[in-house]
Amino acid sequence: MATTFNNLLDKLHLTSKEDEGIPAQEPTQDELNQLKDKYTKAKQDQVFAFYDELSTPEKAGLFERLRSFDPDYINLITEKALHPPKSSEESKAAKLEPLPDAATASMLDSKDEDIQSWYTSGLELVSKGQVAVVLMAGGQGTRLGSSDPKGCFNIGLPSQKSLFQIQAERIWKVQQLAEKESGKKDIAIPWYVMTSGPTRRPTERFFEEHNHFGLNKDNVSIFEQGVLPCISNEGKILLESKAKVAVAPDGNGGIYQALLTSNVRTDMRKRGIQHIHAYCVDNCLVKVADPVFIGFAASKDVDVATKVVRKRNAKEPVGLILQKNSKPDVVEYSEIDDATAEAKDSKHPDLLKFRAANIVNHYYSFRFLETIEDWVHKLPHHVARKKIPYVDIEKGETIKPDKPNGIKLEQFVFDVFPLLSLDKFACMEVRRDEEFSPLKNARGKGEDDPDTSKQDILNQGRRWVENVGGIVESECAPEETGVEISPLVSYGGEGLEFLQTRTIKAPAVIEKED
Repeated sequence: MATTFNNLLDKLHLTSKEDEGIPAQEPTQDELNQLKDKYTKAKQDQVFAFYDELSTPEKAGLFERLRSFDPDYINLITEKALHPPKSSEESKAAKLEPLPDAATASMLDSKDEDIQSWYTSGLELVSKGQVAVVLMAGGQGTRLGSSDPKGCFNIGLPSQKSLFQIQAERIWKVQQLAEKESGKKDIAIPWYVMTSGPTRRPTERFFEEHNHFGLNKDNVSIFEQGVLPCISNEGKILLESKAKVAVAPDGNGGIYQALLTSNVRTDMRKRGIQHIHAYCVDNCLVKVADPVFIGFAASKDVDVATKVVRKRNAKEPVGLILQKNSKPDVVEYSEIDDATAEAKDSKHPDLLKFRAANIVNHYYSFRFLETIEDWVHKLPHHVARKKIPYVDIEKGETIKPDKPNGIKLEQFVFDVFPLLSLDKFACMEVRRDEEFSPLKNARGKGEDDPDTSKQDILNQGRRWVENVGGIVESECAPEETGVEISPLVSYGGEGLEFLQTRTIKAPAVIEKED
């Protein structure tokens, strides 16, 4: 898989021959002239301002990077992002409604027999080798005080496991549950880990150093999302240095293009994958390859499904899953007025009308991913105004601005939702305390930080122990009263009958049945 990926990158001129011990070669004069002409016609030729001063490796690197972009396309998406065209529908007031009942289910009030049916059918699909997982793991732990990929982060559990290890062990456990249910052996759930430029190599090393956390390395593929150039406020492609274009990852919506350029979709096709679970790395409670979710989405025969949690209150700043102008969509908190945010459900007056909070946890049918080429160009690019270090073209000096001087363009994974009809989209509400605890902030923040993530896992373990009749005792502080239950022991609270008469001194970690 890695060889295939590198060959593809080589064709796209995104690899460095120096990495392979091959001296870099600058392009021929004809190649250079053709590329310069392309950028000149697009009025982006400033990127060649220092080309003649560069060393041979630097010339080769800059040429390869610039050849990977189409300057006309960059101009087009920049113009559309800065001045998005308004459709006739959008020019009217958007009509917002909750998703139709037929498209939704809730783990909070679904019948036990329905949940069991989804679980059983989901495990059956796993046992047939039809389920894969895509992890969006491009972010670094910068806000957490770490330069490592966020998946490497240790949130402070008694076991000291990283986010990557917790999630890998959940995949392993689902494989085991499917083997037990079906009687088959060597069932595999392929895990495709999408990284960014800065996190790819460290992620690969981390997986290798930890022996892929017990998973078969042939079923773990690490690939890289794309990048786009950073653009000045004047619409010009910025240089990070005289020899490098300033670039940024293309957002989690870049996952669709990356599935193509990385050859991941081809690998899925070869394996016979039909159902894909995609999620973000920073949720320590995520139920990876959740059989219930897979079974639910498959039973609806939808192309995209999403998990949501119930909005805590009208003021919680979260994006909402709903229907906008009769299409599934995500509407950000800032886009709705107070009256809409506070509106009550006519059928359930104690609940908010719009309460389905987006947690970036999705299902895709493979048949839908087979159509990426038909719609990926329709996805919008969004503007993030940033302070971007750049080289002054006139003076050749590196400038570190003290206020936003340009934009980064990114796509959002949910931008695909409005392309679907309502009958091909479904939504499952899940319990926040069982499935959603994002890691966004540095320790000590008190919200969405390593301590809250750790405590949410420990609280979950305590509930699971008490649900089977076990007792948890602690003489420690309240934040140390939980139990960490390894995913190798239990995926979702099942199989813990051996704890029925046990008294556990917290904090504790249960790594095996004994």
